[in-house]
Amino acid sequence: MKTIAIDAMGGENAPKAIIDAVNKAKKKMTNTKFILFGNEDEIFKFLKKEEMGQQIEVVNTTEVITDSDEPVKAIRRKKDSSMVVAARYVKEKKADALLSLGNTGALLACGIFIVGRIKGVDRPGLMPTMPSEKGDQGFNIIDVGANAQSKPEYLIQWAEMANFYAEKIRNVKNPKVALLNNGAESDKGDPLHQQAYEMLAKTDLNFIGNIEGNEVMTGKADVIVTDGFTGNAALKSIEGMASVLLHMLKDSLLNNGLKTKIGAALAKPALNSLKKRFDTARHGGAVLLGIDAPVVKTHGRSDERPIYYTLLQIDKMLDQHLVEILRERFSKSN
Repeated sequence: MKTIAIDAMGGENAPKAIIDAVNKAKKKMTNTKFILFGNEDEIFKFLKKEEMGQQIEVVNTTEVITDSDEPVKAIRRKKDSSMVVAARYVKEKKADALLSLGNTGALLACGIFIVGRIKGVDRPGLMPTMPSEKGDQGFNIIDVGANAQSKPEYLIQWAEMANFYAEKIRNVKNPKVALLNNGAESDKGDPLHQQAYEMLAKTDLNFIGNIEGNEVMTGKADVIVTDGFTGNAALKSIEGMASVLLHMLKDSLLNNGLKTKIGAALAKPALNSLKKRFDTARHGGAVLLGIDAPVVKTHGRSDERPIYYTLLQIDKMLDQHLVEILRERFSKSN
């Protein structure tokens, strides 16, 4: 039986949303055990004893890492926090994967300093799956903030790991890999991106060259690799613009008279289709690739639905032995 360690106290809607997602997921993931870490008094407000069975276990913890905590200090000082104890279970092989909606920096620190890196991986990279014009297929972008500073070698490793993820988890054949840059030409960008371009061109990856910011969501690439600073800025720009556009569209349709409202009603099926196409929840959480077990971060504002899809995502990562594949790949480079 597979086992997922879950920080039940992380996120704005914890622990209720997490428990609701687990109760939904266990019906489909019948060969998976869920260990909930957190204040048992709070957990049992929403979890009935009869719902536990063999698939759900609760481990009581006395501390919580908040968003205001400094990440590295928090994992050192709050040793009985739900996130840290869950990470230790993964480190000690009592669980196979770690999920949290909590402090992103603290989760990254737990992954690196407690669970540990895959031997041969210089730096882990944080990678979400994002929607694109192609709808269900989407694309992966790595790194989106795990590393403030990067080296060309890091980008090559991230591209290789993301390529395996796209193949094994998203079922993309021969993924198209691109480098996020400020121009299409090979000599564009700073020395980091110029060197990364040269190195990517020499790999066995299906490297299609540079991709500019205005092409990111077109579906031109299945995997986009970049440094952590640029990736985080790109991710936040995409999320912010999507939120603003949806708000403006809704406002325009509802506040411009009767004819506009009638038109909005007629266009509702098309609008629902558009909303579904850009539904990030279905893609699950952001994966910290390069860690010696699946470590996944879901947005802190998530309700039951994205958490449920993230649990399915982790289940598939375990089924496809993604970490074992990466472990074998990078052991050969040493």
